Amino acid sequence: MSVAESRRIVLFRHAKADWPQVSDHERPLADRGRKDAAVAGRKLADTGIPFDLALCSTAARTRETWKLAVHELAHRPKTVYEERLYEASPGELIAVLNETPEDAQDVVLIGHNPGVQGLADILAGQAEGDTRTRMNDRGFAAAAFAVLSFDGSWKSLEPGAATLTDYWAPSD
Repeated sequence: MSVAESRRIVLFRHAKADWPQVSDHERPLADRGRKDAAVAGRKLADTGIPFDLALCSTAARTRETWKLAVHELAHRPKTVYEERLYEASPGELIAVLNETPEDAQDVVLIGHNPGVQGLADILAGQAEGDTRTRMNDRGFAAAAFAVLSFDGSWKSLEPGAATLTDYWAPSD
């Protein structure tokens, strides 16, 4: 694959988490979160994006969200559970994405707010239609995802390099 070809990143926020007496990292999904994660998986499948790689935070709620969502996809991508995605800033998320193998064209990153929304805002130099308005008006809800595209290598991914092409939230 040429590094000049278009790549896609889907930034997927974990579904609604519960608040039991466990550490933040070990919080599971709430009942609504389990339902929303499966619906989000169907919506991800509807995008038709053939994910090559999934980068998932090691937190229980992100792992559970991905486990429920990935079952809805026609093709299960390679999944890498990455500790650095937990509580990561947008800059830290970009650093992880910069390490993505060049043979991966379409990547889904399953993470947390405020990092995921911040990353979507920072990467999106442009947006199609009302996608940015819808994303910002909803505050990147639990189980929501944003689709961004950019041209170039993963190492060249930087602020403003992408176009926000789609946004979906459970309230849509």
